[in-house]
Amino acid sequence: MSRVWQWNRPVTVREVLEDLQRERSIAYTTVMTVMDNLHQKGWVRREVDGRAYRYTAVSTRAAYAAALMNEAWSKSDNPAAALVAFFGMMSPTQRDALEDAVRMVRRDQPEVEAEAAPGTAPEVPSEAPSETAPEVPAEVPAEAPGEVPDEVPAEVPSEGADREHPAGR
Repeated sequence: MSRVWQWNRPVTVREVLEDLQRERSIAYTTVMTVMDNLHQKGWVRREVDGRAYRYTAVSTRAAYAAALMNEAWSKSDNPAAALVAFFGMMSPTQRDALEDAVRMVRRDQPEVEAEAAPGTAPEVPSEAPSETAPEVPAEVPAEAPGEVPDEVPAEVPSEGADREHPAGR
């Protein structure tokens, strides 16, 4: 998936193979099998182009990361504590990015800021996060794979982390 996201356009097995072969030796059939598996799992779409398929990512890397975070958060029995622990793991750069994201959401949803009294932080929802968290695009597969993408810290566990997933390849 990393290669498909990197190219950001429809790619063939041959293109992915040649890209991967710059780093290591890998067989065409291996790449073809992985691309077919990604298609079967709904991670990529494919269209016939001559005698080959062109594969396109179904969702962005950001949407994938958001779906993983939302799934992990929604499984917590104490969402507020999970957020506090997660924020505590962040680097200053990541916290700055979080603050920027919160500002963007508040700008796009002024009613969120209006609900909080001046000088106070908005209340952390105590209900299931699926009711308050931003929606994940429908094209993001509902089942989170075992490996976590590059943007998400490796310390964040995900269900099935013991299984290998092509998203990290």
